[in-house]
Amino acid sequence: MDTMRDRFITTTTRLLDEDPRLALVLADISRDGFGPAARAHPDRVVNVGIREQLLIGAGAGMALTGLRPIVHTFASFLVERPFEQVKLDFGHQGVGGVLVSAGASYDWPAGGFTHMSPGDVALVDTLDGWTVHVPGHPDEAEALLRRAAAGDGRVYVRLSVQSNARARPVGAGTGFTVVREGAGGVVIAVGPMLDNVLAATDGLDVTVLYATPVRPFDGAGLRRAVADHGVADVVIVEPYLAGTSTAAANDVLADLPHRVLGLGVGRAELRKYGEMDEHLAAHGLDARGLRERIGGFVGR
Repeated sequence: MDTMRDRFITTTTRLLDEDPRLALVLADISRDGFGPAARAHPDRVVNVGIREQLLIGAGAGMALTGLRPIVHTFASFLVERPFEQVKLDFGHQGVGGVLVSAGASYDWPAGGFTHMSPGDVALVDTLDGWTVHVPGHPDEAEALLRRAAAGDGRVYVRLSVQSNARARPVGAGTGFTVVREGAGGVVIAVGPMLDNVLAATDGLDVTVLYATPVRPFDGAGLRRAVADHGVADVVIVEPYLAGTSTAAANDVLADLPHRVLGLGVGRAELRKYGEMDEHLAAHGLDARGLRERIGGFVGR
């Protein structure tokens, strides 16, 4: 199976052929993969080099001319390093574009903390008007990318090496999908966390919701899932900073008795970088760690 990043390259290359409105801006990352696209569309595929602030500024400038920019690099260089440009060049100027990241929270452990971005979604969440997608499979990444490219708004698509074994329907891409139903609580699994959540909750009487769109937060979907539970016990398992979505869930359930547990990547930097599986275990995001914490929270 190809990776989400591989699928992004092939899909975007086709989209550039299909839609003359689209442009692609790179900062060296994935440059080789887009070689054919750059040769076919030299006026709409631009590599600015390792200049991430310029990356965002150039993309927003293209949007001001009427193009639909797809802007790409590692998450730490796409969101964290040029955050002021994301805030001003896209948000303040009121233009749309598609930011597509690779690297995620710990996709390339050998790259060290400079190439990890567990706080990217939390940062984007401080800005108004952004849609955030976290696909859990290359097929989902392709569907969400195509939808984002065809639109006009501001979209962040977060790609990861970690993937679920099979794709799930993304539907309209605006809400949570019910994967399993139960009466003992609700567990929201974001993107590539779904397989581990399903393994961790096997035998537990809980509802499992699958989230590829994480912003806007699907409050209506969560309300439906807890409607018959009386007291709402909600666990949110995210592949980025723990607690990123707990405030959104608390706001949705403010008029109901409820508890919310946010699981995800911890704040402490893990300086022995190891491998991805070791990061998952260290953050309690493997099936065993999730079973202990989810089971303890819902009382099973």
